[in-house]
Amino acid sequence: MKTFTPGKTYTTRSACDYECVFNVKIISRTARTVKAEVRGEVKTCKIYIFEGVESIKPFGSYSMAPIFRAE
Repeated sequence: MKTFTPGKTYTTRSACDYECVFNVKIISRTARTVKAEVRGEVKTCKIYIFEGVESIKPFGSYSMAPIFRAE
């Protein structure tokens, strides 16, 4: 399974605008959560497993929310 690594920065694109790129830096992790720096703010995010890859939703869970995957 692919997991989040502390110190690494992950990116994803917006579902609405391909030119809009979101970045998140993983600060630390536990078995179930990660602390991520998002736009200068540290957030604690629950880890979800999807197709064998860890995923997080630092902006919340709504239809167009960016999802970061540990790929």
